Amino acid sequence: MTEKEARKELMRRAKELSPTVHVGKDGVDDGVLKEIEAQLKKARLIKIKTLSSSEGGAKETAEAVAGPVGGVVVDVRGGVVVMTDRRTWDSLCQKKF
Repeated sequence: MTEKEARKELMRRAKELSPTVHVGKDGVDDGVLKEIEAQLKKARLIKIKTLSSSEGGAKETAEAVAGPVGGVVVDVRGGVVVMTDRRTWDSLCQKKF
């Protein structure tokens, strides 16, 4: 599966999800990072909702979070970030049909 197909598959799965982590106006801090990391371990695919008045925007938040928690940003639309863990991303990209 190519990266584009993997991204498409994960977006299809994320369609039914509700945001489980909310980033407020203070932006990303240690508590938010720990919560995102715990959610990724538990669910493997999560949505993060960012407040429109938060520090930076959704893209900046996604970039700031992806590295420290070991996640991959699947998509950013409006104030919602869809993120998966590295293991799921790698296994989907290597899958062959």
